[in-house]
Amino acid sequence: MNPDMRSDGQAFSDPTSQQATQPIILDHSRAPERMAADKVRCEACPVLCQISPGKLGACDRYGNVDGELARLDQLHLVRQPGTLLVEWPAAKEGWDGSLIPATADSPPVFVSGLGAGTTYPDYKPAPFIIASKHEGVDMVTVVTEGIFSDCSFKVKVNTDRYLGPEQATVRHQGEAVGHVTTIEYGSQFLALGGVHHLTGGSKREGRVACDMMMALGNQRPVELTIEGGATLTVQAGKPPIVNGVEEQRMRVGCGSATIGIFAQQWFGLADEVVVIDDHITGVLSEHQAGKCLDMPASGIRLRGRKSTPGRYFQVANPGAGWGGTDITDPLAIIETWDAKHARPGMRLLMVSTTGEDSAWFVLDDALVPQPAEMPPAVRRVVERIGENCEPSLTTVLYVAGAGGSLRAGVTDNPVRLTKAIKDMLVNVTCGGAPVYVWPGGGITVMVDVSRMPAGSFGSVPTPAIVSPIEFTLRLDDYRALGGHMGAVRRIEEVLASGAYRLIDASAANPWPLLLPKP
Repeated sequence: MNPDMRSDGQAFSDPTSQQATQPIILDHSRAPERMAADKVRCEACPVLCQISPGKLGACDRYGNVDGELARLDQLHLVRQPGTLLVEWPAAKEGWDGSLIPATADSPPVFVSGLGAGTTYPDYKPAPFIIASKHEGVDMVTVVTEGIFSDCSFKVKVNTDRYLGPEQATVRHQGEAVGHVTTIEYGSQFLALGGVHHLTGGSKREGRVACDMMMALGNQRPVELTIEGGATLTVQAGKPPIVNGVEEQRMRVGCGSATIGIFAQQWFGLADEVVVIDDHITGVLSEHQAGKCLDMPASGIRLRGRKSTPGRYFQVANPGAGWGGTDITDPLAIIETWDAKHARPGMRLLMVSTTGEDSAWFVLDDALVPQPAEMPPAVRRVVERIGENCEPSLTTVLYVAGAGGSLRAGVTDNPVRLTKAIKDMLVNVTCGGAPVYVWPGGGITVMVDVSRMPAGSFGSVPTPAIVSPIEFTLRLDDYRALGGHMGAVRRIEEVLASGAYRLIDASAANPWPLLLPKP
């Protein structure tokens, strides 16, 4: 196919350089009568800023430069891993010195939404609708920076420390910005942001929530306070800091799981092992693993509620002590010893689910556990618990509903885009990073911010979050869903403008031009 022609035989549009680098529709004839002559009006979003010379708009993206509206952060092109964009075409005959020649079948770059600008509310085509080829297939990527009020962050905090009660309010700078949700096996989840905090409370709450969300998305540290719980600092890809202490290890498992993993290694070295855990505390001699090893009963009796053999709930209150409980003295959870089974000289190991806390005891003649030096062989097993713990990290997932007018920038019949995504005809990405599209109605996407380019998130004073989003599909499918074919441009036109910043794709991300498989 002629690279200057669409598959329907019509020529691609030939935008001016201004359109390529300035994807905003301006009509100064509609400027308010009271706007000063030296100001420029930005129509990138409904705020419609009137920007004075040398100043920025409310979003910090557009400014008045010598009387002209200028985008001050560039469009970001993602470079495919393993490619050298200067050396790769240089070997081609007839190369004219451009970054990528117009004859390249599959330029190893992807136009991301970062720096693309927005057309919200989308009564006009998206800022960039780019045609390219991938493995000989004509593709289209529709690129924009969406403005999202209906968005939030799900934060996964690897810790056994008590952060706060479920549903407790999470605050930032004194304002409510979210709440505590459930615990999932060594990780506490927080739900932060969302439309009710952005627009449903006071103006200050909205501004604070928006600033907090933008910082989280841009992988910066954020300090949070949980009502009735902890103060913590979270940052994507970094260990959480709980009450001023940086977490080191994510637990290897609950107390029962830890017993099961290490039972054989403790067998013969200890007469009883208790693994303390806020959720399920394990007792080796009673546990199924101990029974399989024919361990005799030790006579130990723990506080709390007994579940199945060797598993105890609620041995203590949640806290920042051993195994996520509030205890610092492990003997506090022992209620008594049954003299029928307990005997002087019995060896007792008490340990937490991360191995960070451990103690060795020997029963005296009165069946009272006395501290003793831990044998090296036992110490090695305790250290192995720590060896099997993953590093404690914070994961930040961005969740946004893209089912509104943003779709009109893609097609004149928005529901077709929604259906095409559900039918796996469209690959949705955020800054080139893969997203999970939630089942059910609408287009609800979730993405790990650590896989997105740095600085992907901005804001507008609505308040709302600005973030990149891209829709990639086959050219024929784009035409069939009523796409804005007259606004399609070739990737070479963007490259020829030179108005972009080149960034490397994460090696962990699939190449965005690969369509999802049904």
